[in-house]
Amino acid sequence: MRKDFGARPWLYPQPVLVIGTYDAAGRPNAMCAAWGGISDDTELSVCVAAEHKSAANFAVCGAFTVSMATERYLAECDYLGVVSGNDEPDKLAACGLHAVKAPHVNAPLISELPMAVECRLVSYDPDSCRLVGEIVNVCADESILDEKGEIDPDRLRPVSFDPVHSTYRALGGVVADAFIAGTKI
Repeated sequence: MRKDFGARPWLYPQPVLVIGTYDAAGRPNAMCAAWGGISDDTELSVCVAAEHKSAANFAVCGAFTVSMATERYLAECDYLGVVSGNDEPDKLAACGLHAVKAPHVNAPLISELPMAVECRLVSYDPDSCRLVGEIVNVCADESILDEKGEIDPDRLRPVSFDPVHSTYRALGGVVADAFIAGTKI
């Protein structure tokens, strides 16, 4: 027997995303968001409420970065979500993180977060809170690459948001090979 919970924004796993932008003065800002993901081959979508400082920054710089929150920097990433850039003008410095300009878009990369997606702004609708970005580049620090030079999730250690219990969860190991497991049926 199943239990109904009604319409809820529950999906597992929910990535914990750090959105990086510049404001009109060129100051880096970052916020933590959990409602987002890939929405097409070359784009991603994130839910960002209009009152966030980042929402105003999209129009200014026309770009943003999306980094994966990691176990190592979980407290800092959580801070970026609980403290508003409207109240704390330098959230990155306040939690000990550093920004560098992304090479392909006008947005900051967070130095401590080893993987990021660089995006050009496609659209932002303040009524639906939907931010859409064209994926221009994915970059990763060599420290999270495997022997083949590919991103290794075990080295990245991304976290997932559990919306039911308001907790962060570590991702587990490999359980099967994609596009092969089903061929055994």
